[in-house]
Amino acid sequence: MTQRVALATVLDRLAIDAVITGYAVAVDDGAWSDYGALFTPDGRADYRGAGGVEGPADEIARWLEETMRLFPVRQHLIVNRRIDLEDLGGYTGDRAEVRADYLNPMCLAPKTAADEADTPGRADSGQSGVATPDFVTGGRYTFELHRAEPGWLIRTVTVHEKWRRAPGA
Repeated sequence: MTQRVALATVLDRLAIDAVITGYAVAVDDGAWSDYGALFTPDGRADYRGAGGVEGPADEIARWLEETMRLFPVRQHLIVNRRIDLEDLGGYTGDRAEVRADYLNPMCLAPKTAADEADTPGRADSGQSGVATPDFVTGGRYTFELHRAEPGWLIRTVTVHEKWRRAPGA
């Protein structure tokens, strides 16, 4: 591998990493137009492995927008990213696969005083104004990315939930 090819490979890996981080930030911040912009025009997302739905990225963005209202506080941590770039005889191709583990703590929407009276065992940090996760899930994402004119974009993302901890569990 020449230095030029090695440099191009490093730049591709950094660009792909930025897309994966952008995915997490878009979901956590509820930036659904940003979420959609991360996908190819035929991009799809599959959340069935976590109890969700599968479909075109724009439809999934609308589903996420509605579903994530239950969890106004959320923070994806996407770690252990394995990036496999297409190899065209020593040169990087235009496709990549990323397998990455995730940990996703989320807080349910605030409860009213009446709700609190009904659920005395609800998790609480004991500190006023500090949210503690009510729902935590972990698993693995599989991303398929394609290089396009604007850069690397997600063609597919599949969620493989391995575990979850929910209220009362």
